[in-house]
Amino acid sequence: MELSLRLGIGSDHAGFELKESMLAMLKEKGFNVKNFGTYTSDSVDYPDFVHPLATEVQENKLDFGIVICGSGQGVCMTANKYPGVRAALSWNNEIATLTRQHNDANVICLPARFVSNELAQEMTLTFLDTPFEGGRHQRRVEKISHLG
Repeated sequence: MELSLRLGIGSDHAGFELKESMLAMLKEKGFNVKNFGTYTSDSVDYPDFVHPLATEVQENKLDFGIVICGSGQGVCMTANKYPGVRAALSWNNEIATLTRQHNDANVICLPARFVSNELAQEMTLTFLDTPFEGGRHQRRVEKISHLG
């Protein structure tokens, strides 16, 4: 796994504890991670933390993003509003693998209320370590963005 990857992480209040756990694990493994917040468990609006992260993924300032909320759905919907961002909700390791292999996902969305810290860490490390297969999947990925 390439430790020089540029990573960003962000969450709302429901994902705060998981985000802090993920941030500590990634830093312990040697990754440089930009924390987009939130910084407490006080109630906040997830788009306020996803928009800046997704912007940096879109602008190629980050290689990958990790976004977390209670269900993972809200952060996923928000991140996917950005052309070039392919955010994928993951709830098991196989999904995390396939989103990279087949969809070239660059943001993993985690449902804090439905996965353990251990599973979230495993899925994220798998996500970061799994290459995009390209080939027949490339043309499908190229058809994702709809600008018309």
